[in-house]
Amino acid sequence: MGRVYYVSKNVGLGMLVLATIALATIIALSIAYDKERAKNRGKPENEATDSTSMPTPLTTPSTPKEPWDHYRLPDSLVPVSYNVTLWPRLRPNADGMYLFTGYSAVIFSCVKETDLIIIHSNKLNLTNFYGHHAKLSGLGDATAPTIQKTWLVVKTHYLVLQLRSALAVGASYVLHTEFQGELADDLEGFYRSEYTEDGVKKVVATSQMQATYARKTFPCFDEPAMKAVFTVTIIHDQGTVALSNGREIDSVIDGMPLRVTTFEPTERMSTYLLAFIVSDFVNIQSTQNSNLLIRIWARRKAIEDRQGDYALNVTGPILQFYEHYYNATYPLSKSDQIALPDFNAGAMENWGLVTYRETALLYDPIMSSTGNKERITTVIAHELAHMWFGNLVTLQWWNDLWLNEGFASYVEYLGADYAEPTWNIKDQIILYDVHKVFAVDALASSHPLSRREEEVNTPAQISEMFNTISYSKGAAVLRMLSEFLTEPVFAKGLSSYLNTFAFGNTVYTDLWDHLQQAVKNTPGMHIPHTVHNIMNRWTLQMGFPVVTIDTRTGSITQKHFLLDPDSVVDRPSQFNYTWFVPIKWMKTGVEQQQHWLLQKTGMVIMRVSGEDWVLANTNVSGYFRVNYDLDNWDRLLSLLNTNHQALSIINRAQIIDDAFNLARAKIINTTLALRTSKYLAKERDYIPWESALRNLDYYILMFDRTEVYGALQLYLKKQIQPLFEYFKTITANWTKVPTGHTDRETTAQTLQRVCLVFIYCMFALMLTRIHPNLKTTVYCSAIAFGGVEEWDFAWRMFKNATLASEAVRLRSAMACTKVPWLLNRYLEYTLDPTKIRKQDATSTIQYIARNVVGMPLAWNFVRARWSYIFQHYGRGSFSFSNLVNGITKRFSTDFELQELKKFKEDNLHVGFGSATLALEQAIEKTTANIKWVTENKAHVLKWFTEEST
Repeated sequence: MGRVYYVSKNVGLGMLVLATIALATIIALSIAYDKERAKNRGKPENEATDSTSMPTPLTTPSTPKEPWDHYRLPDSLVPVSYNVTLWPRLRPNADGMYLFTGYSAVIFSCVKETDLIIIHSNKLNLTNFYGHHAKLSGLGDATAPTIQKTWLVVKTHYLVLQLRSALAVGASYVLHTEFQGELADDLEGFYRSEYTEDGVKKVVATSQMQATYARKTFPCFDEPAMKAVFTVTIIHDQGTVALSNGREIDSVIDGMPLRVTTFEPTERMSTYLLAFIVSDFVNIQSTQNSNLLIRIWARRKAIEDRQGDYALNVTGPILQFYEHYYNATYPLSKSDQIALPDFNAGAMENWGLVTYRETALLYDPIMSSTGNKERITTVIAHELAHMWFGNLVTLQWWNDLWLNEGFASYVEYLGADYAEPTWNIKDQIILYDVHKVFAVDALASSHPLSRREEEVNTPAQISEMFNTISYSKGAAVLRMLSEFLTEPVFAKGLSSYLNTFAFGNTVYTDLWDHLQQAVKNTPGMHIPHTVHNIMNRWTLQMGFPVVTIDTRTGSITQKHFLLDPDSVVDRPSQFNYTWFVPIKWMKTGVEQQQHWLLQKTGMVIMRVSGEDWVLANTNVSGYFRVNYDLDNWDRLLSLLNTNHQALSIINRAQIIDDAFNLARAKIINTTLALRTSKYLAKERDYIPWESALRNLDYYILMFDRTEVYGALQLYLKKQIQPLFEYFKTITANWTKVPTGHTDRETTAQTLQRVCLVFIYCMFALMLTRIHPNLKTTVYCSAIAFGGVEEWDFAWRMFKNATLASEAVRLRSAMACTKVPWLLNRYLEYTLDPTKIRKQDATSTIQYIARNVVGMPLAWNFVRARWSYIFQHYGRGSFSFSNLVNGITKRFSTDFELQELKKFKEDNLHVGFGSATLALEQAIEKTTANIKWVTENKAHVLKWFTEEST
């Protein structure tokens, strides 16, 4: 059970006073509504409508010496509770602007003597109170000092109050502000989303506070450790519904076309988890354990089409699973989930009101694919995992973001598996997290999971933490930890951790403490070092090892794995890039006792001879790659060719992925890696095929502009042909859908790849009704082999699509055209929000860059418009780094490397925001690609030519 949060008598009295003030404010704002409406009806265009606008805010010199010049808040004040009233206008004013007004009163305690109040405020016009931006009053016996002056600091997003005397330590005060902000379409803070339904334009006021956007909605102590209780009131039009984190209570103001919705006070929580929404959406609902209200909200048409039913059906079971897994009840009275037309992230775990892109929550049983269903399940499972791990117990600062996101990225597979046990979805963590992050963490420019606090300060640096390392490496190392502790011991430690720190904040070592205690309390449990000593090597140094096993001698070694062995690692490691490695292994199909490699070298009983073989890292339980002596490699390849099912599905995928990447790192030769793909003619399972095709995709990217590509296509055709025939048979010549979940995935994957080498596939598939699982492939093929007529048809279908996942398929397919002017026109569309939603702009550019014809066009487009793209799409976007990664994937020539370096140099004055690290990694990867292509092109051409005959 989570601990109950109590407030002092003075604070309780203060909250009662604030409630009275809030009511008065509501009435005042309501009167202001009539006045503003009357003014706007007859106001000249050049007359100001902002009655709360302030003179140009004062700015301070750029110096780190003053408290307000630091990005971190001082530790002298601690918030206790907020009373926040917001009133979004869903219609533009006379100047065509959408605005919101609001009032906030925050009760805070002084814990260190200070004569400064520093609180976050960004892009808000604050009402002037007797010449100052705020009012201050004392609670109980406390007397508030008078305010000497106030000013805004644009760079660090602060409102600063200089007081004439110091605040008293132990006393509580109330800071009052009134403000106006723009309800912009920038997808940040309190923002505007638009959509059209039945020919009518609709406007939604919605929010995204993570990581630093609550301050754009109301003045607040906007750091994750500054938890408080929030009492929220939203004023909104009749005919709309208001939602926030707590359960709502409606009332109506007589004679006004408004509703006032108040919400139950929240639990003690961080500002980044707040959510405010006003819309005309409708919901479907259910109850769990007779008192937990579960609701799915979406556009009326989507709910009427039953697109929310699947999400509602899986939410209850997933919540039940987590309650059992954490041994902690769901801490709130409701669980709202809402699908938004415009949303920058995939989803956001706001406590009690989770927000999603429509593609991540809405499933149409007729139009949606198996992949859509799988994504919805895993995203819901990810966000609901945060209700405890992240929301109930929260990171102290963003440098430990991996603890939130890595954990949710791991247990999402457990929650999804509970909801859909026939999918075997837990194995897919190998593809979507472990192998994915290996590619990034093998770079010299990678970074540790836990960074030092001083490395993560600015909003851009915080946004940059939302990357593959935090999510996927976090998931991989926590899965490894769970494997060597065993899941019951791991879950026991988690439960203790969550219940101890409920409604509080932690650092990663707090989790290690509780897991170590769980080990200590488990009879017979033994690990070679403490959890701290083992896991610090995986979290405080970047990268991972390649473990090399020589089965001729039994020796075993580890070394920091770098994709480019010539790269220089500048970041020092206190552990000298050595890890404590838990190695599960088998000998000729028989599981052996787990071995711990605690130094760079060791001797174990992994010596074999004759026909015996060794396989290490069984079920990919550890976060490392494995290399063998050539004899053992030959034995494993022979086994794959004669009896591949003697190895598990994920170990077959592991052998392929390890071999291809070891070859790129020059540890084994490229021919050996390519040989791991020869057995695929006999493979029928999704995960090994996906592993192989991802690795062969690298060859396609490197060689699809050279003569190697023809031989590569012939080889792929030869290997895929048996799989194509297999699925053609079990689908009765593509007229039936396979019954198994993974068979459906493999069918879709097979056809997608077949269409790269079989031109006729599109026409064969067009003979039958297109199943949703095949639409991505068919649409892309039709556009690729068509012209302007086909493209324009797809564009009309896209604009009229009522299902978000169908719109995504069409948006992706339109990037498949081979016609340059169509691609250039499409690129221009991406920066026009009336054509492509802002949330989709950068991903659409990436789709175009994936096309060999579109790549140079996209690169030129982004270079020419970088300043505009960065200002409007990249300043705070978590996904902005993907734009740089996506465009530069093919870069493999000296000319492209020089262009990339010049792009960096030319735009230093503009900046790169959360894509800063991605740009450095793009330069590193391009350098490695150049060397790899130079050294391997001739060998690869020869091998594909010989093997395709």
